[in-house]
Amino acid sequence: MPKDAPAVGAVFETDVPARLDRLPWSGFHWLVIVALGIAWVLDGLEVTIVGSLSGALQESPTLHLTATEVGAAASAYLAGAVVGALFFGWLTDRLGRKKLFTLTVLVYLVATIACGLSWSFWSFAAFRCLTGMGIGGEYAAVNATIQELIPARRRGFTDLVVNGSFWLGAALGAAGALVVLDPAVMPPEIGWRAAFIIGGVLGVLVLFLRRFLPESPRWLMTHGQPEEAEKVVLEIEQRVQRETGRRLPPVPQQALRLRSDVKSWFGEGARALLTQYRRRTILGVVLMAAQAFCYNAVFFTYALVLTRFYNIASARVGLFMLPFAIGNFLGPLVLGRLFDTVGRRIMVTLTYALSGVLMALTGWMFAVGWLDAMQQTAAWTVIFFVASAAASSAYLTVGESFPLEVRAIAIALFYAFGTAVGGVAGPALFGALIDTGSRMSILWGYLLGGGLMVAGGVVAAFLGLDAERRGLEEIAPPLSSA
Repeated sequence: MPKDAPAVGAVFETDVPARLDRLPWSGFHWLVIVALGIAWVLDGLEVTIVGSLSGALQESPTLHLTATEVGAAASAYLAGAVVGALFFGWLTDRLGRKKLFTLTVLVYLVATIACGLSWSFWSFAAFRCLTGMGIGGEYAAVNATIQELIPARRRGFTDLVVNGSFWLGAALGAAGALVVLDPAVMPPEIGWRAAFIIGGVLGVLVLFLRRFLPESPRWLMTHGQPEEAEKVVLEIEQRVQRETGRRLPPVPQQALRLRSDVKSWFGEGARALLTQYRRRTILGVVLMAAQAFCYNAVFFTYALVLTRFYNIASARVGLFMLPFAIGNFLGPLVLGRLFDTVGRRIMVTLTYALSGVLMALTGWMFAVGWLDAMQQTAAWTVIFFVASAAASSAYLTVGESFPLEVRAIAIALFYAFGTAVGGVAGPALFGALIDTGSRMSILWGYLLGGGLMVAGGVVAAFLGLDAERRGLEEIAPPLSSA
């Protein structure tokens, strides 16, 4: 058991990680997944709203956006996510997980309601940027917290499914778009506004659920608060024992010796990313950039492809988005356990490489006109069944590859870089390619996305980690280790 709280500058022992990792699955872990994982549901809802409503935004008598402006608004959302991830990620490591996953959802819900009140392209783009800031901050705070509270033996599957829940939000957005854009239900000009406001209302529910979550004991123990970490773990253990109705397994003899004299590890962590963990840094950059370009380029502009090249009415776009979204969620759900059994390195390599090859092949079939709207959607559903598991594994890899003290800012840095390079440029590029009206022009974008995914698979084969079923502190010892 942990020793008494040390004086400043002292070294103490703690078995907090071992106690958390040996816990049986319980209602507490389900609460962690639901209360925190809903961040990805909200992100999926936001992304799908702009995609499914792109036709309505272009037809709106108030906004009257062009295809290029729809792509630019999507890029504004992602640019905001980059800024939010970096700023809130830094605060998450400095001030704690719980404070920040409360603040970030507040930013999100206010900004997305404001989107529904937009009066011009510039106001819409500005509010989308602020919405992205809230969601970007969520990625850092929430990913770090989930990995630190979920037992090691189930961390891979849980993390992939939670990240894949983005597509539950996407399915909800696609289905919701069918309702709000139905003239029989409400006027389209009111419908697209209502869609954004509903997202803000859901944010209020998230705030309520997160009131019942504790601060991460792992963050507390590495920021000079061992007594508080011990108290929180004891409360979690008592809760799990009540919920399961049986005695807890014995605690493994895996105590850590940590320093308590430093509470901010940003400088030392930055040096570690560039020196001690250089290979992992390269891996994280490649995986995040590849999946960000592939996903954002295709998904943010898919509704434009349906309306422009397949003459699908904007009110029916949700019908095509729905199976696409469901396939994306089923990918991590079906393949996720293999990341804990077959292994991280093998599965990351296979999912990245296979999805890249299939994406390039489908892009070519689109360019030569072999696919109708239904076949195109079916092809993307199959591709992103695999690509969704690959994209989720990028967040898993980055989150568990670096020390506890800089986990959130590391997630933020890689998310920001990948989004800035692949995500912000992708929708704007594809929006411009779609505006050309040429299928062959769009093919080059698909080939670029597929090539980046294959490159990610190759890098993972050489630099990937065998992190399955291992404790976070074994994979990357804390910077505060004595």
